[in-house]
Amino acid sequence: MKIAVVGKGGSGKTTTSAVLARTFARQGRATLALDCDTNPNLGISLGLGEEVTESLIALRDAVDTGEQEHASSADDLVRRFGVEAPDGVHLAVVSAIQNPEPGCP
Repeated sequence: MKIAVVGKGGSGKTTTSAVLARTFARQGRATLALDCDTNPNLGISLGLGEEVTESLIALRDAVDTGEQEHASSADDLVRRFGVEAPDGVHLAVVSAIQNPEPGCP
C-alpha cells in the first residue's frame, strides 16, 4: 500500500503522516515514510528530535548540491539516507526520486 498526504500549507499534512506511519508500523506493517516537503519536519513529528531531523535534511541537501549521489533504488535510499524512527517507522528526507523502479518506490 502506498499513501501520499498532500494539501495546503498548515493543513496538518505532517501530523497526519506521522500518525498514519506510526499506526501502520505498530500494526506490524513495514512502513517507510518519505518527507518530500520543502520544510521537512516529519522526523520531529515522528519523535526523532531536531538534531536527527536536521542531519537528514543535510543529507538531502548534499544530494541536491551534487556532494552525494542519488540512491540507485528504494532499498539503497533507505540504507544510505534513512533512519529508524519510533515504532519501527523508517524515515528518509528526499527532494526527488530519479528513475524510479517500476511501480514507484
